[in-house]
Amino acid sequence: MSFFVRVSCYLPLRLQGGNTMCSGRVELWYEGSWGTICDDLWDINDAQVVCRQLGCGTAVKAHGNAAFGSGNGPIWLNEVKCWGSELHLRDCPHSLQDHRTSCSHKEDAGVTCEDSDVRLVNGNSPCEGRVEVRHEEQWGTVCGWGWDITDASVVCRQIMFCGDAVAAPQYGHFGAGTGKIWLSYVDCGGSESTLKDCEHHGWGTVYSCGHSEDAGVICSAVRLAGGPHLCSGRLEFHHKDSWYTVCDPDFDLQDAKVVCRQLGCGTPVQVQGAAVFGKGDDLVWKNKVECGGDERDFGQCVRSSAKDTKCTHDTDVGLECFCKLVDGPDSCSGRVELQYLTEWGTVCDASWDLRAANVLCQQLGCGSAVAVPGQAWFGKGSGPIWADVFECQGKETHLSQCAVSSWNRVACSHGHDAGVILWDGSPLYLFWSRKWIYMAG
Repeated sequence: MSFFVRVSCYLPLRLQGGNTMCSGRVELWYEGSWGTICDDLWDINDAQVVCRQLGCGTAVKAHGNAAFGSGNGPIWLNEVKCWGSELHLRDCPHSLQDHRTSCSHKEDAGVTCEDSDVRLVNGNSPCEGRVEVRHEEQWGTVCGWGWDITDASVVCRQIMFCGDAVAAPQYGHFGAGTGKIWLSYVDCGGSESTLKDCEHHGWGTVYSCGHSEDAGVICSAVRLAGGPHLCSGRLEFHHKDSWYTVCDPDFDLQDAKVVCRQLGCGTPVQVQGAAVFGKGDDLVWKNKVECGGDERDFGQCVRSSAKDTKCTHDTDVGLECFCKLVDGPDSCSGRVELQYLTEWGTVCDASWDLRAANVLCQQLGCGSAVAVPGQAWFGKGSGPIWADVFECQGKETHLSQCAVSSWNRVACSHGHDAGVILWDGSPLYLFWSRKWIYMAG
């Protein structure tokens, strides 16, 4: 049986050959045709992103070896390496093969998703929002009466990759829902695997509860506040029922990388202190923040006992997450994309050179540039083409410090989108970089 359902409009995906709406061979639409994904490095983290993007709940299994039959057409991606918390498959490091792969369709990747009956709506991240449950094929809300952190912990665990529950807001904190109020007086013990396993007063038995009392959940929350959009602002995180700002003179791009990735905001442009995005209203986290850069959740970085007693809201840390490299083999190679006025756009390859690329390398913490392929070698982007010419001198620490001849120049097309291949200093990485340079011609 073949299904063609739940197609996402962000790097469109579909599942084919499965026996349910949420299982099958993963196929994606690129450059006018559907293609498959090679199963090299394909695992449950990659499957989780696919399931989330298609609205299919939690990943149960990541399949290889064409478990749902062999596909046709191009094998578009290989060596996909998701963390599992990304909102879209395109946010994951991967190799955009464009027919340059040793994989065959006998190695097509697939997924099986558990079509989840719980979701979080109207939050500022995938891990917070109004709790909604599905019953009798209809979505509805949960009454906040008796709702507590134990109930919220079951929801966070069921959604997966959202960490532990840190708050259980009641009474319409994330706005009033619509439709049925399915559950009230939910009483979880904390060990249940799904919310429907918890005790409650019965489906649809809610007495006089209204949508103004809808229950919510916050799981391991982090946010950027006071900025022009969700990817820029004062760093705040939720810990033990309170929001904290961060004050740490040693907070750097390595720490910022975890925050930007967790928020689905690409990579960090810069870290700013002195309350550039305004002073916070809540508590100040005075403990030292220590991220290795590979953490999935910022909450894993704030466990140090070392404190700075001089911290105040005057020194609140802020972040800008604007820049990212897309469709490359890893986070240090790909098509250059920048965010300006809340829109993501590409960079024209006219006068894009190693000086500009080296500035970007320093900005991303990726070492030095070894190649600057143009002519959309990493694939054509979409949206605006923000800059025609970057005039970097090589001493700048951020691309934003380089002179730009023209923003949103219409004379350049996406056929000239600029890319970059960066070297992080490791011999193995240099080997792969040289391989990509050779492939680029």
